[in-house]
Amino acid sequence: MEFTVTKTDDSSRARLGELRLAHATLRTPLFMPCGSLGVVKACDSADIEAAGVQMMCCNAYHLWQRPGDETVRQMGGLHAFMDWHGGILTDSGGFQVFSLANPKDITEEGVAFRSHIDGRKLLLTAEDSIRIQSNLGSDIAMAFDECVEYPAEHDYVQRSLERTLRWARRSKAAHNSPDQALFGIVQGGLYPDLRRQSALRTLEIGFDGYALGGLSVGESKQQMLQAVEVCEPLLPRDAPRYTMGVGTPTDILECVQRGVDMFDCVLPTRMARHGSLLTWDGTVRIKNAAHRNDPRPLDETCDCPACSRYSRAYLHHLFRIQEASAWRLLSLHNIRFYKRLMHRIREAIQHGALQELALSVRSWTRRDSADEERCTD
Repeated sequence: MEFTVTKTDDSSRARLGELRLAHATLRTPLFMPCGSLGVVKACDSADIEAAGVQMMCCNAYHLWQRPGDETVRQMGGLHAFMDWHGGILTDSGGFQVFSLANPKDITEEGVAFRSHIDGRKLLLTAEDSIRIQSNLGSDIAMAFDECVEYPAEHDYVQRSLERTLRWARRSKAAHNSPDQALFGIVQGGLYPDLRRQSALRTLEIGFDGYALGGLSVGESKQQMLQAVEVCEPLLPRDAPRYTMGVGTPTDILECVQRGVDMFDCVLPTRMARHGSLLTWDGTVRIKNAAHRNDPRPLDETCDCPACSRYSRAYLHHLFRIQEASAWRLLSLHNIRFYKRLMHRIREAIQHGALQELALSVRSWTRRDSADEERCTD
């Protein structure tokens, strides 16, 4: 992996970069849609490629369970298995595992838990996670870490942090795939002293890139941004920075302004499955009766299949009858919106207009919130 910062923003910590991976050369900041099981829900690889996506995020735990990492390896790795020509980052599976495990089952060795599929007793260790990700053949693998719950006491987060650091060393020692980068994960909850400690000690171990974990787990936006602000000055300039699971348009912009390069989130497809579509004029809720006889496209500025071919009335109809094609079309729209958002962010950094873009996105986000509050009332 090679990462080069090509430009920095004069009014913030934002930066443009070029990320060279085994299977792709990407421009940052970038957003990765989630294809946890080797597919972005309701869409195939050709759909995602046509939407202009550079990279997707898959999940080691889920692919270990089905179809099995050995099966994927025998099929030539995830890129061949999915027929995907962009980048792939695999999460270590830690977040999913900890959601299935009891605290008493988290030991120095690893995490004991029961499969969410058939209830089998399983143990996942740092070495297992790295082996699985190596078999999957992703461009970027993540070190195995413990994602603590929110809220959590300072003493527990400190103990968890120490264990995560020991697992990080084991992850690095087990990693031997020359074409695969390995990212370390900074933990520490919402305690600034622990975030600093985790960042500095993770840097001492040394990784190709650095992620901020344990965010978007129920904390306020201000708490999340404070964690980013604490860590960013400590992270090396010549390594990519990744906030895991952070994905609303406003949160992405706030983090970009604080020097973050990479993002992933289930939000685009999850919102689509609930009928909420992102546009530059605000969120369109396609299930609302107001769209029943609306001949307009969903978004006149968008070139996705939903907007370029169909009316709001037709999309409303598909969604109301729970037609599977509605999930595909609406998901592709939101994914395309995120692709356009990241393009606008990069253009804004290039031309010194990031502040104006951030104000525009905050404006329609506030309007959305007000509309939602009125609907609730």
